[in-house]
Amino acid sequence: MKVFILIILFLLPVTNIGNAKTILGQAKIIDGDTIYIKSNKIRLHGIDAPETKQTCKIDNEDWYCGKQSTKELKNLINNQKVECVTNDVDRYNRYIAVCFVNEININQWMVKNGWAIAYRYYSKDYVVEEEYANDKKLGIWKSEFIEPYAYRRQNKN
Repeated sequence: MKVFILIILFLLPVTNIGNAKTILGQAKIIDGDTIYIKSNKIRLHGIDAPETKQTCKIDNEDWYCGKQSTKELKNLINNQKVECVTNDVDRYNRYIAVCFVNEININQWMVKNGWAIAYRYYSKDYVVEEEYANDKKLGIWKSEFIEPYAYRRQNKN
């Protein structure tokens, strides 16, 4: 009977349940969707923030929306401990994670406040928050902007 159970278990599909890694500590903010905790580079799951050098336009005037996005993330975290629950590793060997500070979902907060967009190519988790920010003209939604992924594509060097 034990051999039969082992054979059945061996044939079942492998799932990622239980493989999530939790990373806890002080975060160094790289940009609006990437942080380091210790030696762990973490990309915030399901969101895409403007690149640091990216500008947006308000009344035909450029403003550094990428720098502002980074600043908003720094202000939210405010040197407090961050807890990230990983769900994947990307092709750049970064952990993909949902992160929290004081029980606030950082990923969700960045989108809901307009400092990142829902990265629909990878996830639909934050679409409602994006619609909210867009409707209220929060963050980058008060301006004209190129989606961060399109900006990266245009500015590959």
